[in-house]
Amino acid sequence: MNTANKLTMLRVVLIPVYLVLWHLDFSWNNYAALAVFVVASLTDLLDGYIARHYNQVTDFGKFMDPLADKVLVLTAMACFCSMGRFPDWALAIVIAREFAVSGLRLVAVDNGRVIAAGWSGKVKTASTMVCLCVMHVTVAFQPPMEVVDWVCVIIIAVTTLYSGVEYFAKNKDVLNWNK
Repeated sequence: MNTANKLTMLRVVLIPVYLVLWHLDFSWNNYAALAVFVVASLTDLLDGYIARHYNQVTDFGKFMDPLADKVLVLTAMACFCSMGRFPDWALAIVIAREFAVSGLRLVAVDNGRVIAAGWSGKVKTASTMVCLCVMHVTVAFQPPMEVVDWVCVIIIAVTTLYSGVEYFAKNKDVLNWNK
């Protein structure tokens, strides 16, 4: 297993650690969970750089890297949903976009085509991870910073919708409605 794939697997291992820290009852559990989330998010940047720069791109990495990102982000969003700080409709948008884009990619592969990650998808991932970090930081604020939460939710929803629409607009020829 190469270095890039080891970093991806580290991100996978950190997801349950994040979840456990989120639910433990001690005064700084949120900050411990945030630290794990930040480290896991940074492994996403690092593994991608290493894979491309040192020619360590593998089929395993192509599969696991985006899956690890999705599970990490959806886990954090679900935690914020459980607190009432992330609306379920926004989580539904994120989940629907991920299923739709994954389905589009499956159809493309079946037609002998690979749909690479687009720039808007990378912006969506980065802005989502940053917004979730910001929401972590504001957990302890009293009164809660609802405006910050809503700004983050809007940024996440808009970048998610935009990137999803862009994937379909750029690859509309993949979906042959008559086939």
